[in-house]
Amino acid sequence: MKKMLKLAAVVFGLGDLALAAGAPEAPAGRPEDPPAYRIGAEDVLQVAVWNNDAISRTVPVRPDGMISLPLVNDVPAAGLTPMQLRDALLKRLVEYIPSPEVSVIVTDVHSFKVSVVGEVTRPGRFELKAAATVLDVIAMAGAFKEFAARSRIVVLRGTGNGLERIPFNYDKAADGGQANFYVHPGDVVMVP
Repeated sequence: MKKMLKLAAVVFGLGDLALAAGAPEAPAGRPEDPPAYRIGAEDVLQVAVWNNDAISRTVPVRPDGMISLPLVNDVPAAGLTPMQLRDALLKRLVEYIPSPEVSVIVTDVHSFKVSVVGEVTRPGRFELKAAATVLDVIAMAGAFKEFAARSRIVVLRGTGNGLERIPFNYDKAADGGQANFYVHPGDVVMVP
């Protein structure tokens, strides 16, 4: 089956077709879906508890990933989606309030930071407000310097097991030969 799909991909010009869980990979040049938003340190959240102004408030996510609210004290928030945090708050508030209704709204995103270093005109750390691809953040860092190795760019991504090195070839991505992909918070794009 995989050989037939690869053959069809070549015949119909779909490029190299790799299968993951039976579904084809996104075509080269088109990024996959952006990662789901996760709350991070320095984000600002509005936590509203229906009919309870004493608990409802706007809170920053501390560097340790926690938020503080009356009655429930410190609650882990970093790494959760807003709905996951809402569910965690519901479980804690039910001890004090019968059938609490809670909403979590992200009012300011400050945790989505990506660095671009190396042979670009404006290297630095960029705070993003929306999903961005490798090409997007390279564009934010300005033009390549004269001797930039555009075919040997590497995206460094922290994982639970250490640091992952993801190669990125700018020339191939610009021609549609390599998939452009979304960066994640904390990624470092190295342009040698």
